[in-house]
Amino acid sequence: MDRRTFLAGSGAIGLTLVGARAALASEQATVTSLAQLQQAINTATAGTTITLANGSYAVPSGSPITITNRQGPITIVAQSRGGVTLTGAQSFVLSGSSDITISGFAFRQSTTLEIPANCPRIRLTRNDFALAASTGHWVVVRGDDAKIDRNVFHDKSTVGVYLVIDGPGSEAMAQRTHILRNYFRDHTFSGSNGGEPIRLGVSGRALSTADATVEYNLFERCDGDPEAISVKSSGNTIRYNTIRSSLGGLVLRHGNDNRVESNYLLSGDNGIRIYGNDHLIVNNYVSGIAGAGVVLGSGTERDHYEGEPSSSRTGNDAPDRVTIALNTLRNNGQALVGESQRTVPPLDCVVADNLMTGDSGELVDMPYLDGLTWAGNITWGAATAGNIPSSGYTRADPKLTAGTDGVYRLGTGSAAVNAADVDHSGQVTDDVDGHARTAPYDVGADEYSTATPVRRPLNAADVGPNAA
Repeated sequence: MDRRTFLAGSGAIGLTLVGARAALASEQATVTSLAQLQQAINTATAGTTITLANGSYAVPSGSPITITNRQGPITIVAQSRGGVTLTGAQSFVLSGSSDITISGFAFRQSTTLEIPANCPRIRLTRNDFALAASTGHWVVVRGDDAKIDRNVFHDKSTVGVYLVIDGPGSEAMAQRTHILRNYFRDHTFSGSNGGEPIRLGVSGRALSTADATVEYNLFERCDGDPEAISVKSSGNTIRYNTIRSSLGGLVLRHGNDNRVESNYLLSGDNGIRIYGNDHLIVNNYVSGIAGAGVVLGSGTERDHYEGEPSSSRTGNDAPDRVTIALNTLRNNGQALVGESQRTVPPLDCVVADNLMTGDSGELVDMPYLDGLTWAGNITWGAATAGNIPSSGYTRADPKLTAGTDGVYRLGTGSAAVNAADVDHSGQVTDDVDGHARTAPYDVGADEYSTATPVRRPLNAADVGPNAA
């Protein structure tokens, strides 16, 4: 090789390496003012991480931090988690951008933070939301594939929802939202409704499939509405959440084909309430609820339909083809009840292989029985069975034993072991603890095991900005 060619080639390689290092260096930017932050956002390219120095920043009225036509991945992060406080009317305002992560901020603004429909794949992670006292919602998601994870939403005393999932227009839903390991606490609005922690849709969007997953979230002292998780859309999965010491329960208010699986509802006022069609309610552990563990509602309408007037869309859609199976309903005001105030009854619903125990009163009170199939349920305790058909249950001792986490699981010699009457293997493969189900399944949410539970009721250390 010609020496000059070699040297020239070596120089080119050197320049390339220098350029690569420079490019990598340019992907990291640390800023110390809102003006610098805005400039860094305006020039950010895919792969950029912008770090804002710790401190409290008052966002000027009419001059929010704009993220416009930026295509990521771009990360905007506080120097340390919770180390940056943003005050003012607004903080970040997004438009026409994608693949943006906003992490580690303490939001104290006075108006809604919105993810618009033209902003897909936006992530809000490890933030602290305690917006200034005002009515209105705190976070509204309209863009597809948003991820809302490891945040804390806390201390709201006025009407408005912590986290709303909507969509474009008035009928569509944002697609594939993932709501994971957030801590929703201390919503103290004292009105009759309008203070939910999560509202997944709204009546006009009820028939739209959202394909959202709401999992591993903790709700404590959520008293702003009887619905802590309010589902008003279709095709969602609500699993592995814990609702504790709250007025709010888990409510399928509108929509169809939702899966409610392996949630803990503990020591609150409301359990699981169901309207709409083709839902699967399995493996849930509901204990110490003042009201009923499960309410299988009745309707003002048989079914919602496309193009129906709003006057009927806001009504209650009677449950059709709902399966309530393998749940443990322990020491609630009642285990399973219906509603008599509306006249359209449930139809073709199955109540199978649930474990229902109570110390007083009656376990089951269903005003409409004709549309229900009962099989394999077990009752126990001083409470009477109520009006559950005799062919649909057995009174037998499940030998429940309290674990260190306060959950009552099946003990040795339990009558619930291998007692399931229905084959659920096509729909359910594990139990509320995360243990594999083996045929024939055990009745209730727990499959008897001496192994350590994979999943337990969540505590504050499991969720929020510092969660794993």
